[in-house]
Amino acid sequence: MKIGTAIKHNGLRDLIMNRYLYMLAVPAVLFSIIFAYLPMIGIIIAFQDFNPLKGMFQSKFVGLDNFKFFFRGQDWWIITVNTVYFNLLFIITGTIVALLLAIIVTELGKNLAVRTMQSIMILPNFISWPIVGLFSVAFFTADTGTINQLLSSLSLQNIEFYTNPYVWPVIFVLANIWKGAGFSAIIYMAAIIGIDKGLYEAAKIDGASKIQCIYLITLPLLKSTIIMLFLLSLGGIFGGNLDMIYSLIGDNPLLSKTTDTIDIYVFRGLRTSGSLGMSQAISLYQSIVGFILVIYANKIAKRFDGDSAIF
Repeated sequence: MKIGTAIKHNGLRDLIMNRYLYMLAVPAVLFSIIFAYLPMIGIIIAFQDFNPLKGMFQSKFVGLDNFKFFFRGQDWWIITVNTVYFNLLFIITGTIVALLLAIIVTELGKNLAVRTMQSIMILPNFISWPIVGLFSVAFFTADTGTINQLLSSLSLQNIEFYTNPYVWPVIFVLANIWKGAGFSAIIYMAAIIGIDKGLYEAAKIDGASKIQCIYLITLPLLKSTIIMLFLLSLGGIFGGNLDMIYSLIGDNPLLSKTTDTIDIYVFRGLRTSGSLGMSQAISLYQSIVGFILVIYANKIAKRFDGDSAIF
């Protein structure tokens, strides 16, 4: 009883002493409650034959029928594998390229050319995927596309992009790098700038080259940042990048086996069947598996490096 009272008093004392900091946190807490936690009541739709006219609390309860619709065939496994495969490719390649860009830019120093390069790097992040999709038609069209015209001028065989599903994983990865790596590099640049310059000076005195400084100082000190960002990215590994994939290929049945992800499947199912319950059930499946992955990945990270864990 005394221990509980002491903890209560310590908590109250901390609340009083840091009241202004807690007041600053109130808007963020309210925002999270209103826009992140209260909408979670909509999970109930996953277990209903939802009727918008009746609402959530009067629609017919159907149990796990909405989940059976997704899991009864083989498509759910192919779609899940595609989703994980694409997102792992995006996370790994995006991290590598963002690191390289951050290291190169910081090594070049500060001048007008470098600042211009930084602006050019982050510009694609502000271009929406539908706009990118419109430009992609000019590149990938079979007869008049820029790439096929270039191949024809070199007497090479044209590529039927919109009928060949095996070229799209490469295209998706390149598009994701082009659009997001420059913006992600800013985080690593901030971490590199925070590294003590005395470490580099001491290494140079000992005869270390720039490559050795990067390998022995920069990368090890960025380990915690890399792992933390990887864990945060892992939470969305079951997200299907609907905006990117749908903007680039649309509803193309010739590519669906290779390019369909969970989000694409949900979007198509919602448009064709209009079943909000089925869509919510699949989204709930995404969220639960993503949450489990983050928990276990965080435990693994904590085991090897406690400072790298999120919690």
